[in-house]
Amino acid sequence: IIEMASACGLPLIDSSRRNPMKTTTYGVGEMVADALKSGCREFIIGIGGSATNDAGIGMLKALGARFLDSGNGELEPVGENLIKVHQIDISQLNPALKESHFTIACDVSNPFFGKEGAAYVYAPQKGANSLQVIELDNGLRHYAQVIKEYTNMDISQLPGAGAAGGMGGGLLPFLNAELQSGIEVILKTLRFEEVVRQADLILTGEGKLDRQTGMGKALDGILRVGEKCQVPVIALGGAVEATEALNRMGFTAVLPIQPFPVTLEEAMQPEFTKENIERTVRQVVRIIKQFTK
Repeated sequence: IIEMASACGLPLIDSSRRNPMKTTTYGVGEMVADALKSGCREFIIGIGGSATNDAGIGMLKALGARFLDSGNGELEPVGENLIKVHQIDISQLNPALKESHFTIACDVSNPFFGKEGAAYVYAPQKGANSLQVIELDNGLRHYAQVIKEYTNMDISQLPGAGAAGGMGGGLLPFLNAELQSGIEVILKTLRFEEVVRQADLILTGEGKLDRQTGMGKALDGILRVGEKCQVPVIALGGAVEATEALNRMGFTAVLPIQPFPVTLEEAMQPEFTKENIERTVRQVVRIIKQFTK
């Protein structure tokens, strides 16, 4: 089991230095190569929370792939070079990959490119400005076409292909891999539905509640189980946007946990967050008890 963000996650780089034009998934490939060397052949890769937008070419390079420009020069595997990829050479790809299977656990359903794709939706939080977002999106469009020419696989509108800066779709043509909902993998492992059927209320949450919450992420999976079992779901967030849209998705209520305006750094302090969650849950329970006496 490999967590992508442990090699190229947002927390690993200071916010002032984040730049998805320059960051790479190469380290994830190093982790896979090490696991292959140790004899592993069945992989689950959790993708998400990355600081990258390189469509997985960094990981593939670490495993032996080469990405060449129109002059046969080898490209550095970073987001800004996707637009320059002219040839893909997988002749030296690690041979152990042919014996391996990859489950790519992904928590969003975004396509590879476009207004709902990897660059437009996620690159800004990785440090991209508006011009870089356009450049990255153009790079993803171009690279998707190159992939189609070389592998005959069209990943452009595949749900989840835009996850983790295009990692979701970028690996499928070159590995024995399948995309699966990360939350579904987890909920199945936990036998979550069996637990929910015995519950009266689900309290869940994430750092920021917004329109992305309903794009196949963890809370979306939890909400679907709650609806199936007819158990109400209340979501708590460090920040809340698009409240009405979230209510229409099916959440009984969405509530912020912050007691007063705070900086992002303060909001992410574990003890402060724990206190805020506990206080908010206590208030929710007090309301419920008042109306169920």
